[in-house]
Formats: sequence, structure tokens, C-alpha cells
Amino acid sequence: MDNVLVVVEDLDAAIAFFVELGLELEGRAPVEGSWVERVIGIEGVRQEIAMLRTPDGHGRVELAMFHTPEAVAAEPGEAPANTLGLRRVMFAVDDVEDTVARLRTRGARLVGEVARYGDSYRLCYVRGPEGIIVGLAEQLG
Repeated sequence: MDNVLVVVEDLDAAIAFFVELGLELEGRAPVEGSWVERVIGIEGVRQEIAMLRTPDGHGRVELAMFHTPEAVAAEPGEAPANTLGLRRVMFAVDDVEDTVARLRTRGARLVGEVARYGDSYRLCYVRGPEGIIVGLAEQLG
């Protein structure tokens, strides 16, 4: 996998959230023109993207903010975990509690609670800016 795309309305807030999670901002740039229109199937597209890399260097999250045409909101706005489609991306973290505390300073809140999966993991979902759901997994032992 090269990357996962998240479409947002507030690019700065989304970047700050993922940087707090430990990702590194690789770059930020405007994207427009006939090549992107052909790839995504939308005419007159003008957007700004940011690419963030995971700390291990193996994965990336692409954030996109559309200037034209405006982004279309999904319903319901804060879809529950059993909604069809891509619901979350999970990240390995060293300390779930610390990560949740840091993400709360960026507006995140727990979806449920931090739970233990046997002797293997401590897991939780947090909802970040614009309803983005991120899973956190702390490996035990």
C-alpha cells in the first residue's frame, strides 16, 4: 500500500492531528489540471494536498482539501464503526493512554473506551477532526 486518502475541510487541523499522532509532514502542494481530472473523474478540480509519512517510513496518509468543486459531505456526518466503507486506519503506538491524551489536545475524543485484547494489545478508536476515526494499538509484552 502506498497511502490512504482522507478528504478534509480544514487541512491545517488535520495535519496537526496526524503530526501529533507521530506522522511526519513530507510536503504540501496545490494539485490541479487535466491529469488529476482524468485520474479522479472530476472536471475543474483544484485542491491542496498534504502527504504525511508514518514513523517507520512504510506508510503514508494523504490529506486533500478541495477548493473546487467543494467536497461532498457523507451522511451521517459522524458515521458509526459499522457503516459500510472505509471506517478507520489503525496505527501502532507505544503508549495508548499517552497518545489519546496528546490527541485530545487536537480535539480528538474516544469513540468507545480503551480495551485489552487478551495479553496481546490495548486498543481504542478515537474520532479526530471532521469525524476521522483512527484506531490505536499498543502491543503488550
